[in-house]
Amino acid sequence: MKSEPDDAPVLSALDLSVTYPAHGASPAHRALDGVTLTVGRGEIIGVIGEAGSGKSTLARVLSTEFKSGRVLQLRPEITGGNAIALGTRLRGRVGKRRLAELQFRIAYLPQDAAMQLPAELTVAESVAMPILERDPKFDRRTLEQHVASLLDAVHLPFTVMGAYPFELSSGQRQRVAIARALVLGPTVLIADEPTTGIDVPTRVALHELLRNLRDERGLAAVLISHDFAMLRHVTSRVAALHRGALVGFDDIDTLLSNRDHPYLAALRENEPGGTA
Repeated sequence: MKSEPDDAPVLSALDLSVTYPAHGASPAHRALDGVTLTVGRGEIIGVIGEAGSGKSTLARVLSTEFKSGRVLQLRPEITGGNAIALGTRLRGRVGKRRLAELQFRIAYLPQDAAMQLPAELTVAESVAMPILERDPKFDRRTLEQHVASLLDAVHLPFTVMGAYPFELSSGQRQRVAIARALVLGPTVLIADEPTTGIDVPTRVALHELLRNLRDERGLAAVLISHDFAMLRHVTSRVAALHRGALVGFDDIDTLLSNRDHPYLAALRENEPGGTA
């Protein structure tokens, strides 16, 4: 695989417009409109916005998931500008081999990741599956230790390794999904509401884990979240989307003090403990 220059962004949206095609009685819908942003190597950014602002669509595109999404899920199309992931332009055709390489290096945690855990697999089997799918002969002892360390990092006891998803709380399932997303040691993590259902101590542990992965391995990440504590302690910049348009891209405290757009002006009021 051709390597990217060290100073090149790992992800870019360049005047990006994305449209969902007409489906049945529903007309075509533009979900993103002229969005431009970059994510540098080892940079963690946040994305915020109201429901329907285009956050999840941006995640699906930058993660390349929209190229191979679930069959029953309507796939968005890039209709303006472009998106670039690890040096590959995503508008138009991307070869199967290159797409597989990108999806190996870019971990995608969708909003419903906890509900997608295979019901027939134990926690240990589920977290290990991405590795065994690529290398069925991977050393089992090494793999078990790797899985155990990831579960420990997301505050899950070793005793859950033999449990099945139905035996776990929603917060525990979410933590398993996070561990599974990180098991391949990705270059980039794109996570849609990663702290959903997770208690405060575990959220703090997740903040620390992400910072450590950034500092020690150069992990870059896009975190869609309204967890202001995470945005403040983990991200360098936060992109604010409103009706598909980018209306702000700065550190969270600067965004909270911005009164130039009605959505930005309302952010401080919506922050826990915030004031008008």
